Amino acid sequence: MKVSNRLFKIFGPIILAAVLLLAVLLSPFSFGLNYISKNTEKTAAVSLSANVLKGRLVKRQALDDGYVPFFGSSEWSRFDPMHPSVLAEKYNRNYRPFLLGARGTQSLTQYFAMQSVKKQITNKKAVFVISPQWFVPQGTRKDAFSYYYSPLQTIDWLQDEHNTAMDRYAAKRLLQMPSGSSDMVLEGALTRVAAGFKPTSSQMAYINYKARVLGSEDEFFSRFGISNKNLNTVNKQAQQLPAEYNYSKLNTLAGNIGQSQTTSNSLEISNKFWNAQLKRNYKHLKDSQTTLDYTKSPEFADFQLVLNQFAKTHTDVLFIIPPINQRWSNYTGLSMNMISQFDKKIQYQLSSQGFNNVLDLTQDGGKDYFMTDTIHLGWRGWLAVDQKVNPFLSKKTTTKLNYQLNDEFYSTRWQQLNPSDLSSFK
Repeated sequence: MKVSNRLFKIFGPIILAAVLLLAVLLSPFSFGLNYISKNTEKTAAVSLSANVLKGRLVKRQALDDGYVPFFGSSEWSRFDPMHPSVLAEKYNRNYRPFLLGARGTQSLTQYFAMQSVKKQITNKKAVFVISPQWFVPQGTRKDAFSYYYSPLQTIDWLQDEHNTAMDRYAAKRLLQMPSGSSDMVLEGALTRVAAGFKPTSSQMAYINYKARVLGSEDEFFSRFGISNKNLNTVNKQAQQLPAEYNYSKLNTLAGNIGQSQTTSNSLEISNKFWNAQLKRNYKHLKDSQTTLDYTKSPEFADFQLVLNQFAKTHTDVLFIIPPINQRWSNYTGLSMNMISQFDKKIQYQLSSQGFNNVLDLTQDGGKDYFMTDTIHLGWRGWLAVDQKVNPFLSKKTTTKLNYQLNDEFYSTRWQQLNPSDLSSFK
């Protein structure tokens, strides 16, 4: 047998498979790949998978099928019997949360994640958790943003940008991240948008080509690698709940579970978190957070991107501002006055632009078994959230949205404004 024939037998199938895959990715036809099973939707909704957050097809189909986007970060991974996903499953609510966010996701990541589901959130409802810890002086971490970054989201956004203040600021922020320079052509397009110009015709041709390729890749690969671990956890936690919803019984159960799971410390922090994260260094952490400040940060302008997008899509949003574990803040010296000042500033940014549906829990961090660790809701905290989330999502809203956006919230002045000077801000 000739050497060429041998080589063809060895490498021919590989080459043919590669050609066929390339043909599928470049083809304008879906070949049935643009369908996700209901079971995959259910699994993805609680998976907290980075691929799901970065992708498009799974999110789009799930939201089209009635799932509600719950935007946030690491709080969603604190599954206990009172978690929103568990309660919705157990009591067969007429909504199901689709959890979008994980450790390290902040406003900028969430804004770009929204770009692939703009149609799906238009004239719909959403829940958005605002974590005070996002608003540190340096803003979002570049490594965390890169981890959740998807060029497909940038492509979706560039195909629909209109040289608004939102678009220019988003382009500038993306260029400040390593992800913004990961593709030379996209970097050039971003530079033009940031300067107030449209991408060139050649840049748009490339953007449209990448949209087809990346979109096909997402359709082909998005259904793979979604773990069912969290779905199993949700089902297991639901087994602890009574058959019928009764707030009084659930509140007692939440307290009992919280008490049984915080026996290792006096801060009402879960034994699991205490033993893994705090026990070893506990003595060294006293008064370690006296200088933390969440009142001045680029995050305030990044958050304006989120508000701007919600206004653009006429999305009715419930915002949740979680508390800090007060026992923890007393020990570490974290200033509750500073938290109150942060709350004052973020509430102004919301209310002055017509975002009036806010669940403010910042003063509830001292309640028994309200928090599962230092900064995350648990047990009774989740139950308090449910008292607002359930009626918001279960009932039809009759109040007409009246968002009035102010582009000054993108300014450095706003980012660095002392909350005591709010009266001077226009």
